[in-house]
Amino acid sequence: MGSLGDWIGVFLIIAVLFGGNGGLFGGGNTTQEQINAAMVQNGQRDILLSSANNNYETAMLISNQTRDYMQSNYTNQINVVQGFNAIQAALAGISSQLSTCCCDIKSTLLQDKYDAAIRENARLLADKSNADQSAYLLSVMGKWVANPASTTA
Repeated sequence: MGSLGDWIGVFLIIAVLFGGNGGLFGGGNTTQEQINAAMVQNGQRDILLSSANNNYETAMLISNQTRDYMQSNYTNQINVVQGFNAIQAALAGISSQLSTCCCDIKSTLLQDKYDAAIRENARLLADKSNADQSAYLLSVMGKWVANPASTTA
């Protein structure tokens, strides 16, 4: 079946062909013919009005569906952007924690190395002091062995 526009065209052609007062196949100007022509015109007007109403309703439906689709798409895009922002904030937090952790580890390692160096220095000083005392004692003992009388008071 054709569309509504095709039917309107058919009714217009029928009106022209069979219409009164100059229609191609129209007879005289009888009252019945005038009534029929008026009915055809009223029918055509009703069909055109119905078509216009249907077109308006279809356009409104399409407009509402397009609006709803665009609103849904907008909402989805907002949700995606908010999701990305949350991920970015979480990554920034992790980066900050890693930075703090690395600094803490570096500080701890440096403190451990410093403490180890201080202990090693203290040990070396103690060893040197022991060596100095041993050298002094050996020198005193050597002097005594070499000359026992010189070391008695």
